Amino acid sequence: MNILEFITQPWPWYVAGPLIGLTVPVLLIIGNKSFGISSSLRHTCAACFPANIKFFNYDWKKEKWNMFFVLGILLGGILTANFLLSSDPIDINPELKAELAAYGITEIKGLVPEQLFSWEFLATPKGLIMIVLGGFLVGFGARYAGGCTSGHAIMGISTLQWPSVVAAACFMIGGIVMANFVLPYILAL
Repeated sequence: MNILEFITQPWPWYVAGPLIGLTVPVLLIIGNKSFGISSSLRHTCAACFPANIKFFNYDWKKEKWNMFFVLGILLGGILTANFLLSSDPIDINPELKAELAAYGITEIKGLVPEQLFSWEFLATPKGLIMIVLGGFLVGFGARYAGGCTSGHAIMGISTLQWPSVVAAACFMIGGIVMANFVLPYILAL
């Protein structure tokens, strides 16, 4: 097996999880940096729109490493989607397949349902509402919680911050409620 075949295979949780977890001590050791993704939007706004708004009035240049980190995630996602995706179909539990089919989701291309992640779906009122409202709720929730799931669940819990434990627990509860009660209702519309 060559390196490209190795990279394109699904990695087990016991490899991927520790690799993600190791970002915390590496960031702390190399510069006392905190891991988080949602803060990069604040840094970008502070850099691009230098207004006299108190929330954006700080030395964002100290945090430009975070903006490069997020840019690396974006570029990595683009490269992976275009060059490293396996052509093998994703193995999905038959019960989940049947449940998705009941909502009209029959095609899963790559890792996502084609009927929900396409330009055609985005052009529908339902798709536009899901994307815009969903994006607003994610952004509002991240700001209200003082950070996103990666910041709280990976960095905050590993540095023993009690508010991050509470935030991560609320993220999990919200995800369970959304996946089991709200999303099926939306898909059934």
